[in-house]
Order: sequence, then C-alpha cells, then structure tokens
Amino acid sequence: MNITIENKYLQNTYKRLGWLVVLVPTIGTLLGLGLLLQFGISSWEIWLLVGMYFLTALGLEVGFHRYFSHHAFQTTTTIRIILAILGSMAAGGGVVYWAAHHRRHHQYADRPGDVHSPYVTATSGIGNRLGGLWHAHVGWIFQGEISNSMLFAKDLLRDPIIVKINQLHLVWVALGLLIPAVIGGMITATWSGVWGGLLWGGLVRIFLVHHFIWSTNSICHAFGSRPFVTGDRSTNNLWLALPTLGQSWHNNHHAFPNSAIVGLHWWQIDLGAWVIRALETMGLVWNVKRPKPTAIESKKIKQ
Repeated sequence: MNITIENKYLQNTYKRLGWLVVLVPTIGTLLGLGLLLQFGISSWEIWLLVGMYFLTALGLEVGFHRYFSHHAFQTTTTIRIILAILGSMAAGGGVVYWAAHHRRHHQYADRPGDVHSPYVTATSGIGNRLGGLWHAHVGWIFQGEISNSMLFAKDLLRDPIIVKINQLHLVWVALGLLIPAVIGGMITATWSGVWGGLLWGGLVRIFLVHHFIWSTNSICHAFGSRPFVTGDRSTNNLWLALPTLGQSWHNNHHAFPNSAIVGLHWWQIDLGAWVIRALETMGLVWNVKRPKPTAIESKKIKQ
C-alpha cells in the first residue's frame, strides 16, 4: 500500500489550500503589525489572542498530537470531541489528515518518506541546509502530499464521531474565526471590535500557532540537545517550550512517543502535561502513559 494518495486532483487541491492557509494568516499578521504600530493594541485584543492561541494550540498538542496520534491517554467522548474541534480551529488540517502525517513522520523520521524532515531534501552547503529547514518548516505544505490515512490512521477512520468532525473541518476553521470576531463585537459594541477580534483572535492567532508548531519540524530537528538515542535528529529546545505547550521537548518525545508527559524533568515546562494531569485529577482522563525511570535511563546517550 502506498504511503501517499496518488490522486492529482486531490494533490492540486491540497496545494491550493496550502497556499491559502499560509498566505491569508500572513497577510492578516502584516496588517495587524501595521495597525499595532499606528494605533497600538487594546487589552481585550491581547486576551483574545492569548486565549484563542492557548485553546487551539491545546487542541493540537494535547488532542491531535498526544491523544489522536499517539493514544497517550484515554478520555471521555465529550473531551475527545472538544479536543478534535479545538485542534481543527487551528487550520492545520483535519484530525485524520494531521494524525496520518504525524504517524508517517515518526515511522520515517529524517529518512526518505518523512514528509517534513530538514535532511531528506538537503545536501551539503549552507544554501541546501537552509533549503532543508525551509522545506521542514513550511515548504512541504506546498507540495500537496497526502499521507495515506488507510495506512496511517485506520483507527480514526473507524470512529464515526471523529470522521464526522474531520468532514466538517472547514466549519471549525470558520468557527475559530467567528468566535473572536463575535466576542470583539460584544465587548466594544462596534464593527471595529468585530474586525479587531477577527484579526487578533483569528488571523494573527492562526499565524502564530502555525509557525510555533511547524518549528518543531524544522528547529527541533536541527538545533538543541539530544539526550536520548532515537535513530533520528530530533532535539530538545527550551526556548520553544511555552508556545508549543511542551512539544519542543522533541527528542524526549521521539524517545517515548506514546508518553503523555513530554517534559521529563521538573524544569522542562510542559503545559500540555499540566492540562492532562488536571483532567486526570478530575477523572476526565485516565490510563495516562508515562515512561518508567528504568526506560528513561536505558535510552540516555552515554557520555
């Protein structure tokens, strides 16, 4: 079975969607920066940006990544639905598409078949290395590759609730833009508030979520520390820990991909794990997978 869907129509459609997904939030962010320099930004716009960022990044990192891609814990149907919708609002693809790509990445990490490795397309020379980073960060989106969900995400395709949420992906993206616009309008009772909410809680938020999450494909396979033997070039990166909700402890993750806890030391900030632990305390999450101390020790690179 092929690892990608060989359908020219679908590939061309995904290429066009890729350009749309990258360019529209970028244009919105440039507009936002211009307005920021001229008029500043209000406190409610900041809170909308931060709140919508956290919720949709949570949907990606705890939902799409740790739960749907790796089954790192079990949870209720309600929490599953909430995580799937929040992740979809990030406009990074539907849950089935996202999980299939990510599982493929782990199976072929930094080898031919990895959809977004900085090394597969790069050879020697600074220009090629930069090209590899560009490809890993955003260039792969423009190629229109579709990982075969029947091969990489068959379990999700058997789940009728998740299939329905996946089919309504564009509805959730639109809802992720509509919610901050409506809140902005309600706070200010003006059309400028609607547009401010749409801009900061919608387009700028999507831009930031995209580039911080994509940075784990590029930066966290090129710069940082590698405490564990993983068979790939994944790295840990402290500076991206907060905005990625812990995903930037990427070498940890590749060493223990099914672990719900990615920050393995007390000082490794892992907001995604904090949320999972809170839900576990409330009885909404259970069977939370964690690597045993002996497993952690056995995978460490011996100095």
